[in-house]
Parts: sequence; structure tokens; C-alpha cells
Amino acid sequence: MISELRNKIIDLSNEITSAISEATNINDVEDIRINSLGKKGTITLYLKNLREYDEASKKEIGALINDTKNKINQLIIDKKSFFKTKILNEKLITEKIDVTLTPHENEIGTLHPLSRTIEEICAIFSDMDFSIVDGPDIETDYYNFTALNIPLEHPARQEHDTFYLQPDINGNRKVLRTHTSPVQIRTMEKIDLENFDEIRYIIPGRTYRSDHDATHSPMFHQCEGLVLGKSINMGHLKGCLIDFCRTYFNVDDLPVRFRPSYFPFTEPSAEVDIGCKKEKDGSLSIGSGEDWLEILGSGMVHPRVLEGVGIDPSKYQGFAFGMGLERLTMLKYGIPDLRPFYDSDLRWLKHYGFMPVDNPSLHSGLNGVWS
Repeated sequence: MISELRNKIIDLSNEITSAISEATNINDVEDIRINSLGKKGTITLYLKNLREYDEASKKEIGALINDTKNKINQLIIDKKSFFKTKILNEKLITEKIDVTLTPHENEIGTLHPLSRTIEEICAIFSDMDFSIVDGPDIETDYYNFTALNIPLEHPARQEHDTFYLQPDINGNRKVLRTHTSPVQIRTMEKIDLENFDEIRYIIPGRTYRSDHDATHSPMFHQCEGLVLGKSINMGHLKGCLIDFCRTYFNVDDLPVRFRPSYFPFTEPSAEVDIGCKKEKDGSLSIGSGEDWLEILGSGMVHPRVLEGVGIDPSKYQGFAFGMGLERLTMLKYGIPDLRPFYDSDLRWLKHYGFMPVDNPSLHSGLNGVWS
């Protein structure tokens, strides 16, 4: 009886092996697996019936069934792998993908006008030996206000003007920086006074204030400048900013005037105006006419600011300036409204944008920028 059972199992194994060999697709192989090794499969049933035999027969028949099961299972795995490889190779041959794109000459991307302005300003000031530095968008109340000699009652420190965040673990109040001036403080704190002659920095970057209309945005861009040394005076400030204005607006004889003003972090302070003509249609002609237009603020760094970072104001003097980059962009390129700057409207970008290859940079220099 045992020998008869052994022969049946061997015959079943040969039958299943032959069926696997003759299978023409992966689905046929899966059917064979279920019919032979599934819960109600032919080989599985032999295992379930082992309880009908004595211990010696169980060991002999059980070992044969397990060997047969393992053999069939391996044949099924190999056959499935064969079909998977075959299917993949057929797809690679038949399903070719064209990775090239048809050229769309009318859909060339453009550079955002604000990005162009930033590159222009960086190129102009780097030509004057300025370095470019950056700082965090999230500042402490100290760096954003206190270190810049801004008093507690100043309107800029009010909740309705500024985006405040939760204090840190040390109790320092966090704020989205309202100007890039905090980077001036961070920069001066790192000065090695033992090996210090002069520094020149500009700080372009994002700033934030609670304001939104045709000429204001909750997020906007500024560029601060700082020059510090032992013999810096107001004449250097005027010469630097006059050259900048005339280069940026590409008007060699652009009228520039300095009008007394007040900023907590500079003394004396001055607004910088440029000559223009206001046309009847509301447009501006930069460089001609008898009108004046304010474009940036400036002044000599306040002695209290220098003392706050450990610099002796009797030995060192410096000047600082700050300008709104969106405003400069709107003036130069005749953009009437600030809000579309951040709308991601491709029609607007196509109209006001610039070819990236024509953009001024620190590498290409200023040549050809205004040609």
C-alpha cells in the first residue's frame, strides 16, 4: 500500500512538472500552483491524509511529499520568473518612448523682472567692490529693532504692522524681519577689529510687513548696503549712491538730490530723490523734467548702533542705505501694479520678463546690460 501511494505521488509530480513545462503564460502557471499547492491542491491533500498512516509510513510518505512540494514550488517560481523576463523584454522592444520634445519657439521661459533687478543691483555694487551677504528671514526682536536703535514706541514695532512669532526657549521674541538691516548688525558683530580696514556689503533679500495694496505686499524685497571704515564720510555716501542711480537707470546726467530725513539707525539721514517728469497719463520720464521722486533712504551709521556691536564710533564711521526692489523694478520697467509680481501669471511674465541669457550677473559683468 505504501509503495502504491509512493508511485501515485511520483506520477503526480511528473504530471505537474510536465504541465509547468508546457505552460504558455504566467496565468497558466498560477493555475497550476493553486491546483497543486493551494489549500485544496492535489499535493496538499496528500499531506492532510497522512494522519491515516502509522508513524513509520508518515515519515516516509511525508518526506516524499515535502520533497515533491519543494520541487514543484521551485519549478513554478522559475517558470514565473521566465515569463516576467519575457514580458519585460517584449515591452522594451514594442513600447518605445520618445524622450525628445518638439521645440516650441513661442514658449521660451522668461526671467522675472524682479530677479533681473536683483542681478543688476548685485552687478553694479560688486563693480564698486561690494560683497553680497544674506541672513535669516526669521529674526529676534533684538536684531530687527533694538540693535538698530529703534525705540519701543516706534510704529514699526506694533502688532498691526509686523508679523510676530512665538518667543524661543530663552524668551526672545521672534519676528519676520521687516527689513534686511538686521544683517548689518550680524555682519558688524563678526568684524575682527585687530585686522580690520574697511567693509562693503549689500544685503538683498525678502522682508515682511502687514500691508497689502497696489504698491505694498505682505512679502517684498529690499536691498540694504553698509560701508564701514576709519575714514568714511558723507561724501562717500553721496558719490556711491549717485553712481548707482545713474548706472541703474542708465542716465548719465540723472539729477540726484539728498533731502534731510530721519531714521533711527542713521545720523544724519537723507532720502535720495531722482529727477523726473510726471506725464499727464500718470507715467514718469526718469531723468528729465522738474519733478522729484524718492527712491531710497540713506545716512551715516548711528554711533549707538556702532557701540551696540562693540565698535568705537570715534575711530570708525560708516554709511548705510536701503531700497525697495519692487519699487525700483516698477519705475525702470513701467510696471503700474505691485500685485501681479506674485500672481504667477504667465502672460504677465511673458510681457515683462527677460531672456535669461541676457541677464546681467557677477560673472558676465555690466557690459551689454542696457544696450
